Amino acid sequence: MHQDQRIGIFIDIQNIYHSAKNLYQARVNFEQLVKYVAAGRPTIRTIAYVVKSEGIVPHEHTAGRGEELFFDALRNAGIELRLKDLQVYSGGAKKADWDVGLAVDAIRMSGSLDAVILITGDGDFVPLVEYLKWGTGKQVEVAAFSRTTSARLKEVADKFVEIESIPRILLKIRPERKNNK
Repeated sequence: MHQDQRIGIFIDIQNIYHSAKNLYQARVNFEQLVKYVAAGRPTIRTIAYVVKSEGIVPHEHTAGRGEELFFDALRNAGIELRLKDLQVYSGGAKKADWDVGLAVDAIRMSGSLDAVILITGDGDFVPLVEYLKWGTGKQVEVAAFSRTTSARLKEVADKFVEIESIPRILLKIRPERKNNK
């Protein structure tokens, strides 16, 4: 890692959000996470890939407002958002992922980067890491939660950062208040 490396950071929000929630009953401080993985290097782009919740219309309901506040917090931290609606198929199946979009953006931007940082534990990104390393000669770092990260993804990355070991990165979820009416 060199201080003058130009980096791009690509964040799989759903992967990290759900890992933090399920493993630690916590949320991730994405602003601190981005600062930590950037480590003072010039950041060319920081992009978060987000799937909007089913049936939530921004600003109409409290839940929708919470989602918009989350998106605003990401934007205020200097993170560019790529948003996609949750797809619900006729049989009730739901699909929501940004794997191809994230991979295409990382490849497309790799020409102006020295290092690519993926914030995800998803093993589907192993071919992307291999291509970026061996096809383009880029350094590839991965940051995610150890227990929910593909062993192969950890293995192929030039560097693996355990999110859970970063100070002040996990924010405990406050228990919901119940209205006693």
